[in-house]
Amino acid sequence: MGWILILAFALAVGLALWRFARFDRAALQLVGAALLLAMAGYAWQGRPGLSGRPPPPRAAEARAESAFAEMRHDVLGRFDLADSWLTIADGYARRGDTRSAVYLLANATRQYPLNPDLWIGLGNALVLHADGAMSPAARLAFERAISLAPSAQGPRFFYGLALVQGGEFAEAEKVWRDLLAAAPAGASWRPLLEQRIALLAQLRAMIAGSRAPR
Repeated sequence: MGWILILAFALAVGLALWRFARFDRAALQLVGAALLLAMAGYAWQGRPGLSGRPPPPRAAEARAESAFAEMRHDVLGRFDLADSWLTIADGYARRGDTRSAVYLLANATRQYPLNPDLWIGLGNALVLHADGAMSPAARLAFERAISLAPSAQGPRFFYGLALVQGGEFAEAEKVWRDLLAAAPAGASWRPLLEQRIALLAQLRAMIAGSRAPR
């Protein structure tokens, strides 16, 4: 079928040029050579026997464990209602299926709208789905978590972490320093926060140094 179509097309083009273009013989020979060259290329690379259908969707690529997945047990705890939802979402994210992680946690927040940890997880899933960018939806999810647990460290800590992933270093440092200022002196998570703030300060200094005129 492919050859029939291309031969019919070539004949129609040649007839139209001969009838209406009024080319001289040399020009018609040049056009004929171009059509033959196109047909030769089709014969070399064309595969008319293949059925016409779109290519299969690209398989999702596996990802390394996210920073949220690595640290959430230390900050949020475990073995509670949110932990089971977040564990399943982490599994989706590791397989590269961030869309399913977002859908899962969006459904979880609809079922348990007053659980701040689920809103944190949704914000993180949206950031992963956007390849690290802080989308308006992700920001809204973190802000919702903060409003539900204004004195808890989890929402602000992971909000700052997501901001770092999106390259919003100044805002991330402000969020973390405000959290550190309000943290109890003996809080178990305080050293982790102090370490992250120090690393972020070093990163910002390195970036500023690389941009300085020489």
